[in-house]
Amino acid sequence: MDKDASERRVVIGVDGSQSSYEALRWGVRYAGLVGGTVEAVAVWELPGLYGWSAPAVDMDVDEDETRQKMDQELVDVLGTDAAGSVRTRVVHGNPADVLLRAAEGAEVLVVGSRGRGGFARALLGSVSQHVSQHARCPVVIVRCEKE
Repeated sequence: MDKDASERRVVIGVDGSQSSYEALRWGVRYAGLVGGTVEAVAVWELPGLYGWSAPAVDMDVDEDETRQKMDQELVDVLGTDAAGSVRTRVVHGNPADVLLRAAEGAEVLVVGSRGRGGFARALLGSVSQHVSQHARCPVVIVRCEKE
């Protein structure tokens, strides 16, 4: 990723979970403190997509739907003004891999402690655990108060 080295990017993984909303709030506050820019990244993937048969869905529709949901979630969580200052990216792929690539050269990667698919008793979700072990920048894992 060819990012300006002087730019203090705060990359935040957003997946529609309460934990990711807390991560979004934390990341926006942190970016304000350090004079950074916020890049919210939503990742979508289709289970079983890479099998022997072609996908039975329109991949453009899924990406558009993910983008629309993300835009609405940003407004719901941050309000219209703050949401307008957040750069957004919607990427197809494995969530941990996409977030690691997006965070290359970033000031920090911020993720929720558990995503939408986590077990209720799990301390960390698989994505947050993976990025914490493999990111080349600091990683902040934000817990949701309701956990």
